[in-house]
Amino acid sequence: MGSGELTATMVEVHKSLLAKLGDSPKAVFLDTPAGFQLNADQISQKAAEYFTSRINYPLSIASFKSRKAVDTYEAKQAFSMLNSADYVLVGPGSPTYAVSQWQDTPVPALIKKLIEDGGCFVAASAAALTVGALTLPVYEIYKVGSDLSWAPGMNILSYFDLDLVVIPHWNNAEGGTHDTRFCYMGEPRFHELEKQIPAHVSILGLDEHTACILDFKNQEAEVRGIGSICLRKQGEEITFSNGDRFPLDVLRNPSSVIQKKTSAKHEKKRTPQTQKQDETFWHSIHSIESQFSDGIEKKNINQTINAVLDFDKTLWIAQENAESPEFLSQAREKFREMVVCLGTVLSSTSQTEKRFNKLVEELLSLRTSFREKKQWQEADEIRRCLEQSDIIIDDDPAGSSWRIKQ
Repeated sequence: MGSGELTATMVEVHKSLLAKLGDSPKAVFLDTPAGFQLNADQISQKAAEYFTSRINYPLSIASFKSRKAVDTYEAKQAFSMLNSADYVLVGPGSPTYAVSQWQDTPVPALIKKLIEDGGCFVAASAAALTVGALTLPVYEIYKVGSDLSWAPGMNILSYFDLDLVVIPHWNNAEGGTHDTRFCYMGEPRFHELEKQIPAHVSILGLDEHTACILDFKNQEAEVRGIGSICLRKQGEEITFSNGDRFPLDVLRNPSSVIQKKTSAKHEKKRTPQTQKQDETFWHSIHSIESQFSDGIEKKNINQTINAVLDFDKTLWIAQENAESPEFLSQAREKFREMVVCLGTVLSSTSQTEKRFNKLVEELLSLRTSFREKKQWQEADEIRRCLEQSDIIIDDDPAGSSWRIKQ
């Protein structure tokens, strides 16, 4: 997966992969890539909660943060969990750190065994960088300014005759004003890095929120998600989009396919019109999400509610236009996230309103006390301060009350 392993866009992918593993497969999250981070446990907890709430399936944590951080018993416990797992998910963190911690441990062999036994290994984000012949020192280059170079990968794919370098975040755009495509490297740096790759090794680039599923039993690959994958070799490339299927031999020997500038025979053909519809659909969804987030941030209730209504309208139109069922499901998950977020904000607002009301009541009580003591100046000062906040005080024989100025 190029990214998004714990987001709405990958819910159906996880569910479909688990469904292929028979009754009650054992799912495990391996925490090594983020093991050096102070929030490593929170990342693991987030993964477990995501599986419980979104996938409706339990996810156990195999904790192997580092070889130094775990004792012999803890390490054996983690390895035992991996050995008995049917579904292993590994995600964010540092690819070079992960490889360094897994080196000379049973982890690579356990992952190989998992795949050979028909299980499912999901390498997402940073973890995707570890499975190929080489891995990219992302933090070291992007954050520290280290020289452009590759580091050895786990090369799990070589066990299955695949000579690849896997690059997630292929279409990353977080840089805004500067190029962060190709896993934050940007085009100039990535082209220099590409020159260092051995001639027999190809690049498999994964867009964010996109998965490339390698089915070794049927010897085919399938693309799922909202982006594309890019198969690149010696400066030439070809892309595959959601729903495309092609033989694994395309990954083993991409040159002929790339040179012809045509994809392998796909089980599911996609027309330019279909691709355009997909792009338009997700452009609308992302635009509405931005509108919603902006409304929440600015506390603009009209903008926020309009975004929710626009999202609902977009879903109905997409359904009428026979949009991809998978995309609709992913979009509904995003809609659900939006509603939950709105509920959280409103709940917070309700608590704030209660505190506000209590504060005004306390000020009124203090003003009444001043009036009883004939401290008119102090009482009038409280009234003045409240009126500056559009709070009107009404005095009558029964006492004082307040209201918001309309």
